Amino acid sequence: MRIATAFAYDQTIFNLQQRQQALAESQVQLTSGKRVNKASDDPTSAARAERALAAAARNEANQRSLDASRNVMTITESALGDAVELIQSARETLVAAGNGSYTDGERRALAVKLREIRNQMMSIVNRADGGGGYVFGGQGASSPPFVDTPTGVTFRGQGGEILASSSERLALTVDGEQTWLMARTGNGVFTTGPDGNLGGGGNQGTAWIGSGSITDPATLPYPAATPPGPSYTIEFTDTGSGITYDVLEDGNPIASGEPYADGKTIDIPGRGMSVTISGVPANGDTFRVGESESSLSIFDSLDRTIAALSSQNATGGVVKQAVNTGMTEIDSVLSNVQSARSAVGESLNRMEGIESRIGALKLAAETERSNAEDLDMVEAISRFQNQQTGYQAALQSYAAVQKLSLFQYLNV
Repeated sequence: MRIATAFAYDQTIFNLQQRQQALAESQVQLTSGKRVNKASDDPTSAARAERALAAAARNEANQRSLDASRNVMTITESALGDAVELIQSARETLVAAGNGSYTDGERRALAVKLREIRNQMMSIVNRADGGGGYVFGGQGASSPPFVDTPTGVTFRGQGGEILASSSERLALTVDGEQTWLMARTGNGVFTTGPDGNLGGGGNQGTAWIGSGSITDPATLPYPAATPPGPSYTIEFTDTGSGITYDVLEDGNPIASGEPYADGKTIDIPGRGMSVTISGVPANGDTFRVGESESSLSIFDSLDRTIAALSSQNATGGVVKQAVNTGMTEIDSVLSNVQSARSAVGESLNRMEGIESRIGALKLAAETERSNAEDLDMVEAISRFQNQQTGYQAALQSYAAVQKLSLFQYLNV
């Protein structure tokens, strides 16, 4: 085969350029630390790296959502803890108010204390989250969600909660209406209270009714299959020789002429409920028993108790009834708040697991990206040195043979 001198020169130059280009590419990889610097380097690996980067970005967003939710839940847990302390203080105040030897002035002093507790509760329920919102704002509120009006405290927000944009369920608010205004009335199953005198006005005697208890859950009429459930009335009659009572269900007698004894348990026949009425009822005094509802507001309960303790010349029965009802409602509210606090605490605990999962996913995404595009430095340095040695050898070889042409020989 005949090889022209020009062909030999061209081929040698082409090989030198190829070696120089490979050497330059290796130098770029060593400088960037990446094997894939552009999609054309390795389309498959570049696509893997892009998917890994997208997954890492999602995990970073989830981490930011987690941090925001954890901040709100921490503030909420602190607020609920403060509320529990205030509610317990209110209960202790009510226990003191039940002292029969207290004067009207002493009870009014306790009412002032309860009013101050109520004011502190208002600041808790409207606690800010530090980001322009309110932790108990439900589905969002740009102004304090709880407003004190002449008719009581109302919720101006939207019930529910705001969730962070995340693959996990992360709350940014708490349903304030559910927490503060929707505790169970009565003992949680049924309610009790004075119903008034059949002759008109409130009860005239000194009797008061307790919160009641459940004697047979299987026969309870509550919760009713078709609300509202039946209501029960206990009516007292002074026969002259003693006091008797009748029990009525929706106005129909189910027990009649039963003898009354102070502090004796009164059963609602066949309904699995019993109540205790203490004191001396007047002729025609009545007490009611009805189904419990999720409508008890901590503020309404405090307002009723404050009004009762602030009244002048209240009878012992009225005071005891106010204190007993107030304590029952306070216990129900406390249970509701503690349930909300437990839920918040569980959310904070769950966030620890979520953070661990996010960390694991971030590490997996970074590992996948690294595997797809990062450079093996040991292998790359070795290759670069080999390419550099080869390029130098090619240059020396070219320099040695470029003088072996016929024209240069004839020119000597």
